[in-house]
Amino acid sequence: MTSPNPALVSDVEMRRTFAIISHPDAGKTTLTEKLLLFGGAIQMAGAVKGRKAARHATSDWMEVEKQRGISVTSSVMQFHYDNHVINLLDTPGHEDFSEDTYRVLTAVDAAVMVIDAAKGVEAQTIKLLEVCRMRKTPIITFINKLDREVRDPLDVIGEIENVLKLQCVPITWPIGMGKTFRGVFSLLKNRLVRFTAGEERLSRDQEMIEGLDNPELDRLFPMEMPYVRESVELVQGATEPFDIEKFLAGEQSPVFFGSGVNNFGVQDVLDALVQWAPPPQPRDAGVRKIEPTEAPFSGFVFKIQANMDPRHRDRIAFFRVCSGRYSQGMKVFHVRENRDMKIPNALTFMAQDRVVMTDAVAGDIIGIYNHGQLHIGDTLTEGEKLGFTGIPSFAPELFRAARSKDPFKAKQLQKGLQELGEEGAIQVFTGEFGNILLGAVGQLQFEIVAQRLATEYKVDAIYESTDVSTARWLSFPDEQTRKDFCKEQDARLATDVNGNTVYLATSIYNLETTMKHWPQVVFHTTREMQQTFD
Repeated sequence: MTSPNPALVSDVEMRRTFAIISHPDAGKTTLTEKLLLFGGAIQMAGAVKGRKAARHATSDWMEVEKQRGISVTSSVMQFHYDNHVINLLDTPGHEDFSEDTYRVLTAVDAAVMVIDAAKGVEAQTIKLLEVCRMRKTPIITFINKLDREVRDPLDVIGEIENVLKLQCVPITWPIGMGKTFRGVFSLLKNRLVRFTAGEERLSRDQEMIEGLDNPELDRLFPMEMPYVRESVELVQGATEPFDIEKFLAGEQSPVFFGSGVNNFGVQDVLDALVQWAPPPQPRDAGVRKIEPTEAPFSGFVFKIQANMDPRHRDRIAFFRVCSGRYSQGMKVFHVRENRDMKIPNALTFMAQDRVVMTDAVAGDIIGIYNHGQLHIGDTLTEGEKLGFTGIPSFAPELFRAARSKDPFKAKQLQKGLQELGEEGAIQVFTGEFGNILLGAVGQLQFEIVAQRLATEYKVDAIYESTDVSTARWLSFPDEQTRKDFCKEQDARLATDVNGNTVYLATSIYNLETTMKHWPQVVFHTTREMQQTFD
């Protein structure tokens, strides 16, 4: 095997690709904005360079997100910080869009977990951490909203350890909270950075006070310091020192305190990402592990986004580079379709703003204009037949039948739902007579899809309840079994957007009865996005 190209190795080492995860309203989108602010990518929170009138969140670019004030899609943002290239993936916090979040987590090498200091560990945080744990993703914890009246920091850390089974190592410690929040003391650097509320600008001139026993701290904060020293002594006696190997194995998390809305503690998180988070790691491609510094180009599609630019009705495939180097106009091999294709103009992102990408290496996320040829889970290489694993789709739990209010727009509805299904916004199943069934993890998905169909595709649809309660993908041992099963169960079958056969059960009892009657057929609750059944 030839030795890696030194320039490629250097470029890969400089990459940090991470996602921000949290329960809704923990401050994830605010922290995303402030990381961009401290990274110099934006000049004012809520405004991309040159567009300072745009006061909605930078990462919430869809019209529906601006209207509802929630993140319902993933955003990708690339910026430079401390001689590193940072790829930041913001994810939907709302549990109804958890599939999108799970898929994003397959494309990162680390994650920042945001915890609301008043609410502690919440349901969606537990689910997302389980996904990270399956992949042994290193986690940096940011305990947010110290500018409010919150719980005791010791209590919050204890809850994270007990509920998430994640060993915490505080790197900073707060002095006060709410109106008496004075700053955070760096246990690693043994110094305090004074807190100044409301500064929405880059600032490196905060007052530094060295040493936890410094009398200046008692002069400034006579009420807070005795408790701070007592807490720090307790926490340092009860926790292990920070261990980079345990962190990289996903067993230990460095913990930072701060206030994202006031920019405080944000730079600590950025510095930790650069110093401790891993560069791009080897990836399982089915037949073998792919090293990020290998010369041949490879990677996978983890997301499709329709209509990022409504004027051009475009669709973008978000592609994680896993090895080699992308160059403009290069020819690649589309593994699923077993054919060559060209990538004439890949993109890099700042939320919905994009620029042409001329060079990308492992860890980078590039956007590829997609006219339906790329699906979630697709692998592109320079000829080798690889298949990157772990990009899931889950059996939906809620179902609605969909039909167009205007019969003359039936094809428009079908096209819109096909694209939204390929995007992963919702699961779309088509029955024998062309009837369309939508499957979702949560109710909000139906509402967002209805709104997007109306605004992006100009189609008003009627959504009706159905007798379907659960769905399973099917695989058969042989062609005869497939024919016999499909003949008997014809009324309960449909196909998904990728052409896979799906069994639609009216109840768990109905599903279990069919499974007992057909023991040779496998009923799948999940499927790999590049996987096909039948």
